[in-house]
Formats: sequence, C-alpha cells, structure tokens
Amino acid sequence: MSVLVDRNTRIMVQGITGGQGRRAVEQAKSYATRIVAGVTPGKGGAEVEGVPVFDTVAEAVRRTGANASLILVPAAFAADAILEAVDAEVPVIACIAEGVPILDMLKVKHAIAGRASVLVGPNCPGVLTPEQCRLGIMPTYIAAPGPVGVVSRSGTLTYETVHALTRHGLGQSTCVGIGGDPIAGTSFVDALGRFEQDPQTKAVVLIGEIGGNEEEAAAEFAKTQMRKPVVAFIAGRSAPPGKRMGHAGAIISGGRGGAKEKIAALERAGIQVASAPEEIPALVQPLLH
Repeated sequence: MSVLVDRNTRIMVQGITGGQGRRAVEQAKSYATRIVAGVTPGKGGAEVEGVPVFDTVAEAVRRTGANASLILVPAAFAADAILEAVDAEVPVIACIAEGVPILDMLKVKHAIAGRASVLVGPNCPGVLTPEQCRLGIMPTYIAAPGPVGVVSRSGTLTYETVHALTRHGLGQSTCVGIGGDPIAGTSFVDALGRFEQDPQTKAVVLIGEIGGNEEEAAAEFAKTQMRKPVVAFIAGRSAPPGKRMGHAGAIISGGRGGAKEKIAALERAGIQVASAPEEIPALVQPLLH
C-alpha cells in the first residue's frame, strides 16, 4: 500500500510544454512513473516525448483516464490550474509553484472544500512513493521502499531526512512534502490520518518549522487519533527573534509559533523530537520492532 500515489497512478502534467514539464516527462522514463497526458491551452494535438497534449484537463481525463495532476505552471497561473483540475474531479493534485498569492490560495481553499480532490502544495516538492510513483520533483535516488512515512513542510529537509533514513536501511512507504506556505491544500493532520490508515506504514517522521500552528495541531491529532509512533524535527530553533525566515508560513506572531512551543507540544503528546535531522534514524529504528 501507499499514501496518495502508487504504481497505478496515471499522471497528467499541467504545463507540460514548458521547461519543467518536459523535464518531468523525460525523468519519468527512468523511474516508475506513468505520465499519460499533458495540458497546455492552445497546444492540443501536440506531443511531448510521446505524451499527448490536450487543451483542457477535462479532455485529458476523459481521453486518458488520468487520476492525478502535476501542476508545473508559473505562480500567477497556478490557482486557475488547480481549480480546473478540481472541476474535473482529479483525485490527487500536486502544485509545485512557489510564490502563489495568498488571495489566490484563499479562493482555492474555499473552492476545494468538500470536493473530491486532494491538493498537495503549493510551494512543495510533491509526493514520492519509492519505486512506484513520483508526483513532483523529489529526487528518487535518495529513497527506498519501506515502512516509514515522511511528511514535511520543507523540501530540502525532506530530502535530507529521506536520504538519512535510506542510508540506515529504513525505507519509506510514502514521502509527502506539504509545503511551507501559510495556506496549503494538505495539512500535517491530513497526512498523519492517511499514514495511520496505511498498513505499510509502521512509523511516521514529521518535519516541521517555526510559524503557524500546524505542528501543535499535529501533536494533538497524534496523541488522540493515532496508534502508530511519530518522530519529529522542528527547524528554526536558532532563528533570530523578530526576523522572517524562509517560507512564507514561517512567521512567529504574538509569542506563538516558535520552535520551543512546538517542541513542547510534540513532547507533551509523547512524540520524540530530534535535535538534528541526522538523529532521526536512531529514534525511528526502535519503533519498528
């Protein structure tokens, strides 16, 4: 089993005729990823590396049975691309674009509520189920199949953590990069709920950072709704007070959202918190036996 994507996932690429889209198709050939369609308005009838291009998402779904969308369009067009995929009832959508306006995401968040689609992102590396499917831009050579679920707000820390787990013989069920924007489609709680229901996943690694209250909500969910163990790491412990760091969502306000508060909430929930990413494998290993 896996979370969100697997070997049967049929991906369309919105923005396939751009540079990133073409690279996604080329890279899919060397990994277990099925890209069956592309969408670029006005380019219908063309092909990219043998993948047919359609003018609309609805047509791509109808003609190819695509059940996931990888959105590789500039930030200014990302919201419209997401909404088109939602209207076509695409089950899983990953939006990679960084810098999507907050007002655009407010509209998306409102429109997607109660709909059939799951949105991952924006400003994220997407989803990787090792040796089955990559819906996004995560490097595949660092991952290996196994029992550890990974969910993270930081793309680079996702890569570092996955690589460390793999080096220590701890493969991953699925790796989910939810992104660091203040308004995102998938939350820590959403991802933890999916890992809790996945029989392959035996433990979960959560990578958080300063700003917002995602980690506190995840701690409460893990304490009250999960039987599987969780290990965490919080980035930003040494962030200077009063400075905005990294992601748009990494903003501390009103004395809330700091690393100390998040670590305390996680520890109160019985979650072990690593002081550095390289400590994570040693904390995870005993939980699998």
